[in-house]
Amino acid sequence: MPDWPGSSPASPGGGRLTVSLHQAGPIPLAAEFACEPGELLALVGPSGSGKTTLLRAIAGLYRPAEGRIDCGGETWLDTSPGIVRRPQARRVGVVFQDYALFPHLNARDNVKVALGHLEPGRRSACADEWLGRMRLEGLAGRYPSQLSGGQRQRVALARALAREPRALLLDEPFSAVDQVTRRRLQRELALLREQIHIPILLVTHDLDEAVALADRICVLHGGRTLQTDVPERLFRHPASAEVARLLDRHNIFEGRVVEAGGQRRLQWGPWLLQVGNGLEDFAINQRVAWYLPDSDVVLHRRDRPSRGDRENPVTGHVGEMVVLGGVTSLTLVFDHGPETLRFDIATHAARRNGLARGERVRVSLLAGGIHLLPRNPNE
Repeated sequence: MPDWPGSSPASPGGGRLTVSLHQAGPIPLAAEFACEPGELLALVGPSGSGKTTLLRAIAGLYRPAEGRIDCGGETWLDTSPGIVRRPQARRVGVVFQDYALFPHLNARDNVKVALGHLEPGRRSACADEWLGRMRLEGLAGRYPSQLSGGQRQRVALARALAREPRALLLDEPFSAVDQVTRRRLQRELALLREQIHIPILLVTHDLDEAVALADRICVLHGGRTLQTDVPERLFRHPASAEVARLLDRHNIFEGRVVEAGGQRRLQWGPWLLQVGNGLEDFAINQRVAWYLPDSDVVLHRRDRPSRGDRENPVTGHVGEMVVLGGVTSLTLVFDHGPETLRFDIATHAARRNGLARGERVRVSLLAGGIHLLPRNPNE
């Protein structure tokens, strides 16, 4: 593992970052999460959900009414006894959405700003080393206005890491660059993670980016932590209908628990659905919300039986059909109510099955994919 420029031979590390912040306003917060050293935790949620405010609070740029922040055994904030560490004492690396580079300083001097912990005579060489690690050789003398968006982003990241931080905070770091540059920078971040062992928080609106880069995802809304989990479990087992909708999941329905033939079933319209597990936690005749990942919808082929064709078969009509290159998005409508089922299939499969708007379609809803959601007590 390469050494950090200007640091000791041991690669820098950090301890666990724990955050517990609460306040009624002006920006409501009820956030609880932790990030392990070497872990990347993505904070996702709609605009105004408090993501950037949380990063600013961790960095010491915003003081919430109540809460505690600890990192690596150090208490950075504890409002009960009045402990508040200054931003300079927290050793946090931050990359802002607009990069916040000093326009009157060249790339080398922007990085040198973060090297106050080194002797003055070593700072220029160390800054050049960091620029080299970010593939910015030969650009040390250029000013931010002379750099591309991707280059400015790498200068900002070099400056954040040159501080030898205990934690790295990334606030929409790839939003200002084009798609090709974004993918390249995402790959560089993934490679960089192999060299640093500190907590990394990534704020992003891009769910695909969060899934690709994060070890875990924390879903926020209105300043509240709704659920934190690894991406696969989060997308297959959202804690609530609210979480599912915030994750852009569409197949959220409501049914009733019934008993049929001595076994519990989930009644949805005219169908009695088998469920992999969880029905025993609900009373007979109790209404229950449920969610189905679109990957657990199996289209019945017309020319031969499909996998799962006997498992929870339901019939609907194609209400919407959108072709997006090699993938076709289908929305099925049903006679029993306004709820619709959305799923994607390969475009060639849609053509092979002669699918079109208004066509009658039969699909299976795989029992193992049905996830029962706790009912909102306010409904």
